[in-house]
Amino acid sequence: MPVAAPVAAQTPIDESLSKRDARRLDDMDKAIKEMRAIVFKGRDTGKPVVVEMVDTDARLAEFANRLGDLEQSLTKINASLETTSHELDQARRANQALSAQVKTLTDRLAAIEQKQAAAETAAASPPAPVEPPSPAAAQASATEAFGHARQLMLSGDYEGAEGAFRAYVQTYPDAPRTPEARYWWGKTLAVKGGHADAATAYIGAIRGWPQTAWAPDAVVELARELVALKKPADACQTLAEVPKHYPKAPAAVKARAATLAAQAKCG
Repeated sequence: MPVAAPVAAQTPIDESLSKRDARRLDDMDKAIKEMRAIVFKGRDTGKPVVVEMVDTDARLAEFANRLGDLEQSLTKINASLETTSHELDQARRANQALSAQVKTLTDRLAAIEQKQAAAETAAASPPAPVEPPSPAAAQASATEAFGHARQLMLSGDYEGAEGAFRAYVQTYPDAPRTPEARYWWGKTLAVKGGHADAATAYIGAIRGWPQTAWAPDAVVELARELVALKKPADACQTLAEVPKHYPKAPAAVKARAATLAAQAKCG
């Protein structure tokens, strides 16, 4: 029986290959697998198989271009977002300012409505009774008003005196000096040429034939206004009352009465 030659000990191939050779073997193994897949695909389908070479650099360049486009798009989107954010911030501030203005106008309108409501309530409610002034206060006010009107007349301000005496007569119709105020009121009206109003004022002054120093002159002045109003008969009748009610009238008043009687052709 022949003796078999001793088998030399086998050393693993991987241990004797360098790392570079190992990578090459892996690449070859992958290529063989891809070729098998292509062959089997052509056998199964019966169609020619087109083997496309993989261009890694071209793909990388294409990916780089796409990435650049994406970066540009993102840059534009970010710029648009910043612009939109700025516009939204401005709109928010404008809205806050508008809200403040609306609140101010609303408050003003509410205040006006409150005032109007208060005025309507006050108008609807009956006025509070006004307490009449005390007799002493009324007398003091009347005296001051009469003195003021008389001072205006003495200073030559007949326009102001006419208004002051008219106000006195209207405000104090029952005051003790109201007849005298009517007498002076007639004087101011006569100066302005208001003969009818002056005659009315004199009539109010001498009603009841008061025994005062100014009364005889008031009667003569009434006759004068009647003559100016072309009422001689009424003037003569008025002058006839002077010696009856005022026999002690001053000589100057009697002389003026005689002159008016002649002017009116009294019998």
